[in-house]
Amino acid sequence: MAERSQPSANYRSWPVITALTIVSLPLLLMYVYLFLDTVTVKQPDALLPSGLTINHWRFLWQTTAGKANIWHVTLNTLLFSACTTSLVLIVSSMAGYVLSRLNVPARGFFLAGVMVLHAFPSVTLIIAIFIVLQMIGLYNSLIGVILVKAAIDLPLGIWLMKGFYDTVPWEIEMAGVVDGASRFRVWRSLVLPQVKPGIMALGLFSFLAGWGEFILPQVLAPGNQVQVLSVYLAGFLADDNNYDFNMFKAVGLFYLIPVLIAYVLFNKYLMNIYGGGSKG
Repeated sequence: MAERSQPSANYRSWPVITALTIVSLPLLLMYVYLFLDTVTVKQPDALLPSGLTINHWRFLWQTTAGKANIWHVTLNTLLFSACTTSLVLIVSSMAGYVLSRLNVPARGFFLAGVMVLHAFPSVTLIIAIFIVLQMIGLYNSLIGVILVKAAIDLPLGIWLMKGFYDTVPWEIEMAGVVDGASRFRVWRSLVLPQVKPGIMALGLFSFLAGWGEFILPQVLAPGNQVQVLSVYLAGFLADDNNYDFNMFKAVGLFYLIPVLIAYVLFNKYLMNIYGGGSKG
């Protein structure tokens, strides 16, 4: 019966796949035309390109006047995303375990407070954050914006990791304690491997969120030396004197490529963010 029902189930899924393909086709065509515009020359009133060129990608080997070097900006973006992800993973993995396993006083109140903090968008806090960073000397620095971004992402990370820890059987920890392992050793050697899908999902989610962040770097780190790719890309729209829309498209594609690669390689972990830990 199972073998007979499988073709029927696959047949029933075809309408959904067809509908999704039709809906996605315009987006795919837009990306194809976007790429073609970055490698072709076309007159403003022409429908078809008149030739090929790599001049729109010249920002890769020469610094555009009035702008930061693209590779320096890319390094800043990578550092910003990687450091934010590391902070979120370290703190969330520890705090989530404590809230899941230990009898912390006022735990319910703390969890409610964490969710309330996550309910406020970062733009509502930007003025207060701006003043604080200026007072402590971290304005216009990568360290300052990394700390702010990590703090804003922590509530979601703590809640997600707590959910993964809740699915880990108590028997695994009790076996480690009976064998004489410390609580830290039990957490590091026995519990963390059980929530590895959650850690991978949260890490990828945090990295992509950091890579695409615009408001915080734009307001808190606008200088060329600490500029990230989102701010660099937005600078093309504000430059009325040297406006190059085709180069703007090329920079946008350059900005998009690492996100596509990360999603293709790790999307199965990202889907685990809605699930739980391993019962192994």
